[in-house]
Amino acid sequence: MSWYKDTDDKQILSSRVRLARNIDNYNFHRKLDANDAIILVQEVQDAVYQTDCFHFFQEVELDELDDVDKLVYLEKHIISPQFLKGSLPKGVFVSDDKNVSIMINEEDHVRIQSVRPGDDLDYSLKLANQVDDYIEEHLDFAFDAELGYLTACPSNVGTGLRASFMIHLPCLDETELLEKLIPYITKAGMTMRGIYGEGTAPMGSIFQISNQYTLGKSEEEIVQSLKDVTKNIIKHENLARDKMLSKGRSSLQDRVYRAYGVLAYCRKISVTEAMDFLSDIRLGYLTKILELPKPEKQIYQIMMEIQPGHLHRFANKGMSESETDVARAKFLRSIFNESLAGSMPGHK
Repeated sequence: MSWYKDTDDKQILSSRVRLARNIDNYNFHRKLDANDAIILVQEVQDAVYQTDCFHFFQEVELDELDDVDKLVYLEKHIISPQFLKGSLPKGVFVSDDKNVSIMINEEDHVRIQSVRPGDDLDYSLKLANQVDDYIEEHLDFAFDAELGYLTACPSNVGTGLRASFMIHLPCLDETELLEKLIPYITKAGMTMRGIYGEGTAPMGSIFQISNQYTLGKSEEEIVQSLKDVTKNIIKHENLARDKMLSKGRSSLQDRVYRAYGVLAYCRKISVTEAMDFLSDIRLGYLTKILELPKPEKQIYQIMMEIQPGHLHRFANKGMSESETDVARAKFLRSIFNESLAGSMPGHK
């Protein structure tokens, strides 16, 4: 099962590990010319084909993907915004369950990424390391005895590990406390970003928290630090939630019921507004103050499927922003209105 289909009733939506690697004797990405990039892609592809794990992967033919397909891959976090924008020859392998991917010629020559639902960082790291070990049997990665793995960005030198949690913080997002936590997060060597990583804004009160540096720390130390910081953030989220429930339960209940009603009957809605309403609904279920029927799909899965790429793929055509907003509303009505209809005899 894809990682985003098993996220409800969990504060942590997903656990992701990304390993950055570069092939020895090739320039880093910024100085890599197109001819060498073509050869490099072929070398990595050959290495993957020779590994024991290849039967779990399929190579994505990027030339055969249209803009909508590429956007869907981005929205599913299979590829990154930088990979999508890159102009050099590149390649990507994706596991059968879409939870592990290998990007060739992103910021680094090789980016191995593993995503798991909920709080499952240890297993995510295990999967990424297995793929890394298999590939390294056939390729020489750039490595320094003192510094560790050499990477295009200095902040990744060392283990080359970027570990992250995707977390839902609807109560902290409404208070100034989240801003007050930033110095603590930074001091601990972590950073908070939007839903699609660096340079993106949070939507639906969903944040990505990850380590900033890898040099001088082991993988185990990085993972444990991330766990400790995230645990503390969630503690503050729960305190903010308890305060919100004790001082304004009826207001919060009104808000989540209104959100459900809007999504059940809207005719046009932007992605930002829809994400905020879905965040409210998810909070309603987590706090058990929303007693309307749960949709069959996970809330975070719905959040992904209302993104433009997914909607365009469902429609099998490109659409303007206005048309996309109409299609999004129709999609949401099909989920929430039908859920209501199934629980209320005579409801239309």
